[in-house]
Amino acid sequence: MRITLRGGTGVALAIVALVLPMAAAGPAAADPDPARLAQTANGPAVKRHLQKLQQIADANGGTRAAGTPGHDASRDYVAGVLKKAGYKVTIQPFEFPFFKENSTALLEQISPEPKVYAPTPPNGSGVGEFATMTYSGSGAVTGTLQNVDLTLPPAPSPSSTSGCEASDFAGFTPGNIALLQRGTCDFRVKAQNAQAAGATAAIIFNEGQPGRTATLQGTLGTPLTIPVVGVSFAVGQELSSPAGTVVRLKTDTTSEYRTTHNVIADSKYGDANKVVQFGAHLDSVVAGPGINDNGSGSAAILEVASVLGKIPTRNKLRFSFWSAEELGLLGSEHYVASLAPAELAKIKLYLNFDMVASPNYALKIYDGDDSDATGAPAGPAGSAEIEKLFEKYFDTLRQGHVGTDFDGRSDYGPFIEAGVPAGGLFTGAEGVKTTDEQAKFGGTAGQPYDSCYHQACDTVANINDKALALNTGAIATAAVVYAFSGDLPGPDTRPATAARRTLAAPATADHLPAAR
Repeated sequence: MRITLRGGTGVALAIVALVLPMAAAGPAAADPDPARLAQTANGPAVKRHLQKLQQIADANGGTRAAGTPGHDASRDYVAGVLKKAGYKVTIQPFEFPFFKENSTALLEQISPEPKVYAPTPPNGSGVGEFATMTYSGSGAVTGTLQNVDLTLPPAPSPSSTSGCEASDFAGFTPGNIALLQRGTCDFRVKAQNAQAAGATAAIIFNEGQPGRTATLQGTLGTPLTIPVVGVSFAVGQELSSPAGTVVRLKTDTTSEYRTTHNVIADSKYGDANKVVQFGAHLDSVVAGPGINDNGSGSAAILEVASVLGKIPTRNKLRFSFWSAEELGLLGSEHYVASLAPAELAKIKLYLNFDMVASPNYALKIYDGDDSDATGAPAGPAGSAEIEKLFEKYFDTLRQGHVGTDFDGRSDYGPFIEAGVPAGGLFTGAEGVKTTDEQAKFGGTAGQPYDSCYHQACDTVANINDKALALNTGAIATAAVVYAFSGDLPGPDTRPATAARRTLAAPATADHLPAAR
């Protein structure tokens, strides 16, 4: 059975027999035509959702960030489409720390050598000599710098404990500005200790080893009162001497707690004890409309959900649109933490789609078993089979693909930690395209996959239509396959003989790297 994948690719693909057996498909009276269903979700249909998200951003200050009217309007649009498609829609509220840098910060040395340092713009369009830390307080301070347990020159390996203990501030003069060094504890701990010691502001500089010299662009995790900025090692070293250096620091931020919402849509069909869950984050960064990151993933799963909403399926489908991912996977973490163990056990696999139309794209499939041998964490048992499904889809198209690690940077993280088999697709963010990827996918080696990543220029014009169409086809194929399959990945869902395949897969790692 062959169908045409529309949306500018001009290629044909075989779906049913080549991807995964669909054992005992369909509880309905007549089996659906999986090829027709998968074909219905196509690139142009997804593009219409993206255009709507762009209109929402345009009407709301150019952003769809969590905690802003642009995100609320995005939420309402998605929920409306899902309800019309026949889903039971749940709007899940949660509180989160909101942050926005309202205008460019200022850092200047007043004495002994007057000097103005170059700022990192709030819109993410470049990197200067210093950057306002996420959740910094707002204010203008002029004061004397006081070094706090610095290690200069730096140790051969990361080991600085500057500001990690309250005792580091013994003898600190209230009203001074704390100069701190990156090291073994969180930026938040350093800044909180500085604030508690009476510092009027804090400057944290990179530690100084190879790979730890650039301007720090970090997060404090929760709102603080005092201004906090990160600087490069060179700037920090310069400011550390002589004693008594006076600086002026000004930050203009909104840093507070707000309420935002996840959108969760459950189909009315299928075995409620066998949930196939799809997810994409709906929020953008404050700096821009987020049409590739991550309107693309959200729009793709929204269109697939629309196609399947009124089709009786064997397994229950759940489509999730996360909020506050850009602030640390907060929406998906809240959702997973809120599930009772019995409800979590019903989720048999989770598929994540975060940036699926990068302009200088590579077609990346999450490496479920670390078969790429990078040493990255493998997914829970069953993740390798999800990877193979997507590989077979692209192989059928004679389309190249590469692996990408579960590095903890997107919403699969909380599901993997909970032991749910996971997979998904990604087309690249700020990373640089390789020559091998240029040979496979075209585009330009040595350039970012998305040069508008986290910037105001991440608009509809930033979408690669071919990548969008290819990945929409892959998402639709996976949705159809898993909606009707009696042979889902995961050891607790499979016939005894099939389960032996899954149980042989590597188990998940206990820990994942910190999210972006």
